[in-house]
Amino acid sequence: MTYNIGIVGLGMISHFHARAIADMANAKLVACYSRSQDKADAFAQKHGGTAYSDYNDFLANPDLDIVAIATPSGCHLDPALAAAQAGKHILCEKPIESTTARTDAIIAACQANNVQLCGIFPRRFNPTVEAAKKAIDAGRLGQLTLASAYVKWFRTQAYYDADIWRRTWELSGGGALMNQSIHHIDMLLHFAGDVESVSAYMQTATHSGIEVEDLAVATLKFKNGALGTIEGTTTAYSKTGHPARVELCGSTGSIFLSDNTLTAWDFETERPEDAQILATYGPQAAATGGAGAADPTAIDYREHLRNFQDFLHALDTGAQPQVNAPESRRAIALIEAIYQSAKNNGTPVTLP
Repeated sequence: MTYNIGIVGLGMISHFHARAIADMANAKLVACYSRSQDKADAFAQKHGGTAYSDYNDFLANPDLDIVAIATPSGCHLDPALAAAQAGKHILCEKPIESTTARTDAIIAACQANNVQLCGIFPRRFNPTVEAAKKAIDAGRLGQLTLASAYVKWFRTQAYYDADIWRRTWELSGGGALMNQSIHHIDMLLHFAGDVESVSAYMQTATHSGIEVEDLAVATLKFKNGALGTIEGTTTAYSKTGHPARVELCGSTGSIFLSDNTLTAWDFETERPEDAQILATYGPQAAATGGAGAADPTAIDYREHLRNFQDFLHALDTGAQPQVNAPESRRAIALIEAIYQSAKNNGTPVTLP
């Protein structure tokens, strides 16, 4: 089956959506929506589909099967609710919404209208991440003891000045954690499981005119007994960007990821496939794709492509997509708990 997709919100990330759709044999871009007709027309001229500046008209397109939501983080609720009520499946950029309450409203609407919801967390579909997840699920780390994520990125003042949604709690749901570090926080949960409690601090350290944090640190206690940390910032100056790292240590193994590279793949018991994995994804392998450490446009659309392909496969088979509604919610809930702790001077917060 070929799925007809429409994109809502035509900022930077929408072009990655369009490229992913164009690369799928079983998908077609049939519509795009912006409040600006000129912007919608320009996008349609570049990528195809019918341009709309009226959202009701967009949803009324008789060919539309899936709505891909790429509006600012705190502006997903209304288009998602309307799409669900119109019977359209939904692909939604991270975070699903700016709070768990708003996220839950979207999930409930999708359930009530019998449509599928899939979050866009493309880092999960990176081959290095998939290799690490397979090893973790196979028990190669033994007892997990430490699990941490470090996202030391840089954003200029001009980045925040360019769009109001990046600066406010209402429109973004947060700063360096909710909008930059969320991919690696999701990876941390994907690898290490749910968090039991968190204690955190945050600041707006170097950027002016923004409400949200540009610097945060958190200590974690996982439900499986492991401990961990999260460091997230957009104040770490670099011309090319520091790699984001996710590091896991256990009683029989350690796995460290630095962007798309395995910098540690170390196990008490080696397996025949280890040499090939290191040759393919280790430090000596040529780095491919970008992660957006210093330039938010420098990401690899192919991970979006695989995220989209997984969703369409789920629709074809009746299975759940890998990043289904509960999975999409996990990182939001943890970040919300981090914010709660930080706003109370590091007071520990227990998650459900």
